[in-house]
Amino acid sequence: MPRWSKEILIGFVPVLLIFLGYIGVNIVPVIVAVIMLGALYALTVMRGGLAVGASQERKRKKAGPAKLTFEEIGGQDSAKQELREALDFMIHYDEIQKFGIRPIKGILLTGPPGTGKTLMAKAAAHYTNSVFVASSGSEFVEMYVGVGASRIRDLFKEARNRATKENKQNAIIFIDEIDVIGGKREGGQQREYDQTLNQLLTEMDGIYTSESPRILIIAATNRKEMLDSALLRPGRFDRHIQVDLPDKKGRMMILDIHAKNKPLHESVSLERVAEESYGFSGAQLESVMNEAAIYAMRASEAEIRQHHLSMAIDKVMLGEKTDRESTLEEKRRVAIHELGHAILAEIVAPGSVNQVVLSPRGQALGYVRHNPQEEKYLYTKSYLEGQIMVALAGAAAEEIYYGGRSTGSRNDFEQALNLVQTMMTSGLTSLGIMNMEMVTTEVLMKENQTILDALAARTKQLLEEHSAIFDRSLDILFKEERMSGEEFRCLFRDNALQPA
Repeated sequence: MPRWSKEILIGFVPVLLIFLGYIGVNIVPVIVAVIMLGALYALTVMRGGLAVGASQERKRKKAGPAKLTFEEIGGQDSAKQELREALDFMIHYDEIQKFGIRPIKGILLTGPPGTGKTLMAKAAAHYTNSVFVASSGSEFVEMYVGVGASRIRDLFKEARNRATKENKQNAIIFIDEIDVIGGKREGGQQREYDQTLNQLLTEMDGIYTSESPRILIIAATNRKEMLDSALLRPGRFDRHIQVDLPDKKGRMMILDIHAKNKPLHESVSLERVAEESYGFSGAQLESVMNEAAIYAMRASEAEIRQHHLSMAIDKVMLGEKTDRESTLEEKRRVAIHELGHAILAEIVAPGSVNQVVLSPRGQALGYVRHNPQEEKYLYTKSYLEGQIMVALAGAAAEEIYYGGRSTGSRNDFEQALNLVQTMMTSGLTSLGIMNMEMVTTEVLMKENQTILDALAARTKQLLEEHSAIFDRSLDILFKEERMSGEEFRCLFRDNALQPA
């Protein structure tokens, strides 16, 4: 429309209605018709605006991601190697034809959040020199029937058109959080998500596509178990690549990458940070380096020191320090609770306590920080029982000194229950090897209670045997609100030298 057409129309319609009413024409049907036409026009504009918005968003993505290589992604050596091998089928297409190998149609990246799945998809586009089209599962969710399926068609059409226009043989379509549209289909009720998934399955089958350009789908999800089996079968997602949390070597590589643009003091040991950050994802490690830089800036220091990194690990793990003011009695209970954890941890794994802290941080009123231990991938029954005892020790210490527990043990109990479940599913209980679904809840609860009661009794006995350490530690912890591991172990050695 011309620039002023809409304003002229809005002004003309009321004048026309008033004139028709003045000359005696029944204007009620006309008003109803105008309202209906206005509603239809508004609906069309809204849907068109959504489509235009999606189109503009796709245009913004046409430039593709910034160049990123696999070498710039820390850790994940196994996952990167597996992904490279799959991508080589696109690069060396003529060679695989000699062996009659069918090109891979889809690669599914699964694993915990923050492990680098999206980064690996971006690196894949650079590695293969392909057209790269990115989208998210949420972009296909729409209240209007058929819009999601239409957007899937547009996504594949855009990939083909761009590959043809740029004279490239390959195109990569990346769909992040695919579980939004790829969830298991339920019988009976037909959902809009099902239509979107059906269209994706059809496009991946290649019913309407030619062999050129070749399209590879890379999808990422944190919840593989929620995906529909039709999506996971060979011929659609041929490769399922697990992108796990990095090991110590991988954490070192990630820390090195994120330390390049930060002023580190010469005494800083990233290896120590890698040891202390066991179980951290790549995103968490990046946050550790960022928070350490913030701590250094707050302290007006020119370089990042080791204690800044140590505080950053605590913040990422537990949250920022809080200004909660506890009563003396509550503070004493927290101290006893944390000392219970620390004493049992030192008994189960000597030298494992790094520090005991009484100051609130995040949701925790106090915490025990442990020294890095050797990374384990297999757990014995005795190891799991020891970890359960450490988790129960806080509540056990409260029972010894106060005759009851508090709500501060909630997370400890949750951790203990998870460990007991691990023992059950691994055949490490008196129930032996079993199918959990074939055992009644009553039997499982009875076994769970038996294990926890026995370990809780052992925990209380060990804490009572080391009661002298509580008395000596409380004064230090109340005064300093922090006790180092070495200071804590000195009390242990002094207690061992005391006559029985």
